[in-house]
Amino acid sequence: MDDGVDVYAPERHQLILTAARADGRVDVMALSRQLDVTPETVRRDLTTLERRGLVRRVHGGAIPVERFGIEPGLADRESRYAQQKDRIAEAAVDELPDGGSIILDAGTTTARLAELLPTDRELTVATHSLPIAMLLANRPGITLHLVGGLVRWRTLAAVGGWARQAIAEIHADVTFLGTNGITVEHGLTTPDLAEAQVKRALVGAARRTVVLADHSKVGRADFALVAPIDRADTLITDSQVDPELADELEAAGLTVVRA
Repeated sequence: MDDGVDVYAPERHQLILTAARADGRVDVMALSRQLDVTPETVRRDLTTLERRGLVRRVHGGAIPVERFGIEPGLADRESRYAQQKDRIAEAAVDELPDGGSIILDAGTTTARLAELLPTDRELTVATHSLPIAMLLANRPGITLHLVGGLVRWRTLAAVGGWARQAIAEIHADVTFLGTNGITVEHGLTTPDLAEAQVKRALVGAARRTVVLADHSKVGRADFALVAPIDRADTLITDSQVDPELADELEAAGLTVVRA
């Protein structure tokens, strides 16, 4: 029996699955240390769990299958990785133009950035997010443009042809984009096709695209393509990001900021 632990494989599998569901991701090397087994044993465990439909293997680890294709609502996403999202939003303030125009994608991290927009400069802001529009409607110094369309109940964001048509008439300095997944191979991805189409339009509507994504999104590929990795300029993530994954993104030409 490899490592002398095959007898305990079911218990080990349950520990791995519990950790994956609690943290959103598990890492092979970390599990190897925690469970006192070789990395090869952990990889076999992850392969077993993947064959049972419980996890999806990603570079260096695995993500619970619940994270794929089932999009959490706003309330669930708001509480997840809250401190990391706060740091990401604070770092994103440095990417704002001194004046001019920005686009804020729908999302909990972009909403945090909306709360931090400075009052010492004039900014034109376009968004298809109802919560972000409500945050900014009465803010001094902000000229707000709300993009309309069919509102998705999960994200409270406008999607569809109306939204894409309005976005096509915009040319902003920076788009601040949320994403559910980002990898070198699959680019930026999200669970919903309609949302992906609007996000793609947002990328095309600005000179620069700054992606705001906590570490759980890095190394993950979701159902619908938003844009290839070379369409983004900067990724702001948190300090818990897998170093190998961050290095891969930087090697592909993306500037990675660890907040």
